[in-house]
This record gives sequence, C-alpha cells and structure tokens, in this order.
Amino acid sequence: MRKLQMIDGIGPFFRHYDKKRINWSKIPFADIETDDGLKAEVLKSIPDDFLTFVQRTNALGYNAITLDDVAHLVPCDQYPENLQRKISAYRELFGRLMQIAVEHGMQVFLTMDVMFFHESVRPLIKGNRDLANGWLEGNLDQLFRDFPLIAGVIMRFGESDGVDVKGDFRSELWLRRPMDAKQLLHQLIPVFEAHKRKLIFRTWSVGAHPIGDLNWNPTRFDQTFGDIDSEALIISLKYGESDFFRYLPVNPLFFQSRHQKIIEFQARREYEGFGAYPSFIGWDSAKIMDDLKPAENVVGMSVWCQTGGWGKRRQLTYLRNSSLWVELNTLALARIWQGRDVHDVIEEFRDCYLPDVSPEAFLDFLTRSEVVIKRLLYVAEMADQQLYFRRLRLPPQLFVYWDRIMIDPIIKKVLAVFVRDRARALNEGREALEDLREMIDVAKENGIPTRGLSFQFATFEIIAMAREYYFDGDNEAPQKLSQMKEEYKRRFRRNYSVIIKLGESRVHRVPLRWILKLMLRDRSRYRMVDQVITIRLLWLLHPLARKFRHRIGPKFASKQAMGIETLLK
Repeated sequence: MRKLQMIDGIGPFFRHYDKKRINWSKIPFADIETDDGLKAEVLKSIPDDFLTFVQRTNALGYNAITLDDVAHLVPCDQYPENLQRKISAYRELFGRLMQIAVEHGMQVFLTMDVMFFHESVRPLIKGNRDLANGWLEGNLDQLFRDFPLIAGVIMRFGESDGVDVKGDFRSELWLRRPMDAKQLLHQLIPVFEAHKRKLIFRTWSVGAHPIGDLNWNPTRFDQTFGDIDSEALIISLKYGESDFFRYLPVNPLFFQSRHQKIIEFQARREYEGFGAYPSFIGWDSAKIMDDLKPAENVVGMSVWCQTGGWGKRRQLTYLRNSSLWVELNTLALARIWQGRDVHDVIEEFRDCYLPDVSPEAFLDFLTRSEVVIKRLLYVAEMADQQLYFRRLRLPPQLFVYWDRIMIDPIIKKVLAVFVRDRARALNEGREALEDLREMIDVAKENGIPTRGLSFQFATFEIIAMAREYYFDGDNEAPQKLSQMKEEYKRRFRRNYSVIIKLGESRVHRVPLRWILKLMLRDRSRYRMVDQVITIRLLWLLHPLARKFRHRIGPKFASKQAMGIETLLK
C-alpha cells in the first residue's frame, strides 16, 4: 500500500457559516440544511471549493482526503421522511465530491463517531450492545456497497459531539472498556476485509471511562488491539500523549506493536492562533518524524489543516481568506514526511510565495516566531513537566487555551505550585515580546506580509502582562489588563476572549499544593491513590460535576467540547 498523506477536507462546508465562534470539530450539518434537503448556496459553492482544495493539496503530495461523516450517508427505514430526503441530498453531493477527489488521485476516507444515533432508532438499540454493533455493521456494509469510491472509514471513539452541536445525529461515548472496543473491532473488521477497505481507529480520548487512556497506556493498548491481526486495521495516534501542543515527545505507543499506524499532525494550530499569526511547526515536526523512524509499520500521516477547536477566526485554508502560515505548515508537513530538510522546505515556500524576500530574512523571521510561541504562549518550566490527572495527560498550556486568555487568582495559585523559577518565567516572557517586536521589524523591512502581526502583538502583550500578574505579584496588573482588554476589543473584531476574575482567591497555597500533589502525578503509571481516589471516588462525583458545571472551571468549558464532567467519568 502506498503510504498515506491524508488531509481533512471540511473547509468547503464552512463558507456560509456565520456563527461568531465556530466549532471546527466537524461539518456544521444543521446550518447547511433546510427541512427537506441542503441549502442552494451550499450545493452551488461546495463542489467548486472542494475541487480547488483537492487540486492545491494534491499538488503538495497529499493522496487522501477525509470528509464528515458516515451518519449522513446511510439511509434507514426508521428515519422520518424529512431526514431521508436530507440523506438523499447528502448522498448525491458526497458522490460528486468523491468523484472529484478520485479523479485527482485522492483516496476518500469518511469519518464517524462510535456511536451515532438518531432519536428514531435510539430506543431500538440503545442499551443492547450486540444489537447496536450489528446495526453499525449493517450500516457500514451498505455504505461500501453504495459508494465504491470510499477507501475506508476513520472511527472516533473517545470523544462525542460537543454540547453545542445541533442536528439530526448526536454521538455519545459508547465504548467504555477495552473489551467493548475489541468486540466491536472483531465484528466490524470482516466487513472492511470483505470490501477491501481500511478501518482507521483513532486512539484519541478525553480520558472518560476505563478505556479513556487508550491514547497513551500500553496496557490498555494491548488489551484493545493485542489479538487483532488484520491488514484492514490501521491505528491512528496523535504525535504526543496529549493534544496538538508543543513540548511533547513522540507517543511511545508507536513502538508498542506491529499494527499498521498513522500519525496525526495539525497545521492550523488551534491552540496557537488558528492561523491568525505565524506558528511554524517545521522543526518540531521534523524532530518527531525523525524520532519515529525506528517504529514499525507507520503507513501514513494525517494532517488537520482546518479541523479542531472553538474559535472566532473564519479563514478557510486554500479557499477564502486563507492563512499563509497554515499553508506553510501544510507544505512543511508534506515535504518533511517525504524526506525533505526543513531549510529546503522553507526555501521552497519562499520561492513560491515570497520570491522577493531574502532567504536570510525569512529564516530569521520564522526562527523568531517559533521562539515567541514557545516562550510566551507556553510557560516553559511547566510545559516541560509530565502531569497526569486520572486517565488524561494534561496539556502543557494553562492560562491560554484556544482563543481565550484566563486571568484568575486560582490559576495564579496553581502556577505558584508548578513554576518555581518565577524570574525565568518573567524573563522568557519579556524577551519573547521583544523578539516579537524585532520579528515585526524584520517583516516590515524585508517585504514579509505583516497581516496578523499587529493582532499577534496586541494579543501577546496581554499574555505578557498576565505573566506579570502571575509571577511578579504586580498589584496593578489586573487594572492594566482590564484597560488593555477594552482597547483590544475595540481594535480587533476576531479577538481572543480575555477572561479576568479580580479579587483574592479563597484557595490557600498550602492546601492547594497538597490537593494538586494528591490529584496529579508526574508519571503515566497509576498510583494507589489514583485507583482509590482520583478514579473511583471522583467517578462517583461526576453527576454533581454535571449539575454544577457552570460553577466548576471556566464557563466556556460547560458550553463547548463535552463538558468538564466528562473528565470524571
């Protein structure tokens, strides 16, 4: 099999989406539909946009594309008539898109959640695992018979639809134990083998239920996949044990077995600006791919150039208002995967997009941009630490998440526990802000596009001032932040949300330090206290977390993703 260079193709479906903050996790199906079908403007624009996207990405070497999703392409007699009409419209549209992709040398993979339900079938199969698995088996068999151009299906098991997702189909966490996943795979793989299709099973999970550590736990990995031997199965892993962050070593599970695997990357960095400003990942990605060389049976990579996160930015890669910096990362991932050196990739991009810019200036610009991201968006001392809560490897970012900056006395107390060298944290932030100033000067003096750089500087000024509050004890910092926030909101429409909670926290440092030491561990292996307290006892409390979700953590956590109570399941 030719190695896969896969890219997500959901961008064309967002052209007419006008919500203020966008959930980029999947196609906004409810927004592109009418009661009986699909909106006319959607049917008109999507094929043309999709053709453009396929041509641009295939020219880089991408040979496979992903589309959402199986649920909207398989009819069912129990569905109401209006849903059946919508599915017919989707089947016609996706048939055209598949034809475009295949004609341009791209294999088509459909995504799906395990398990998706419509209310009309939920009472018939929910609660009966054998019946539900059989229903899914029949759906996939019908899908492959109806769409011979589909090369395979990518299954997401460890996440369900966010609480903000609307539409006919809602997915939920269905697989709770390794045995559940193994049973499902044993039932579905023969369908894929019979139709000569690939089942790409994603290990990513948000830590819910006993199977929630599948993306990093070798024991859980073996319990799930150990006795499965099929050329139809490919296991998909994010490059690190957490989400798409910096400071993460390559996931050890790539070396765990001889199963076929693919590695996931993100070119449109959901935690680093969504493409609004430079966030070059070439050097980091080259290191990861180099570390991956000893791994057996890595048969491809999957690149997200549009998918992921909740944010206000409306750029559509290669289509509308496309980000130059996302395109740079997309090119870099393709070329590095093909064996090219990072500096050669930078030169290729400069020759194509910025031929009048000197090589030295562009390299200087990108080098500084990486320093700015790593030293200001992240607090290096904390990002270097491995921290686990229950079944989840915690992200190396704390007070900047998606497009939100959180200034909160509780976060200040937490940082006091994990960041001992405050002077280093302050100096790194101040030096990085100075690097950003010089980076902008380099851009202005050498003809490098400056679009987005003033927005980056204003955003990072607030982040730098937040550091002053967190690490310097500046009593005037909250007031300065409030003033900066108002000016920032006035200047930029698609800004970061700056969430400021003033006042002194009631959480004292000593109790918090003790609680964090109890709840968090610095290695993946579980402790006795995890088995007894953080896993079992907190599981009993998750109904309370659901009830009081608006009071636990930031408000956006209860309105997006899956809700904070999911971490306790």
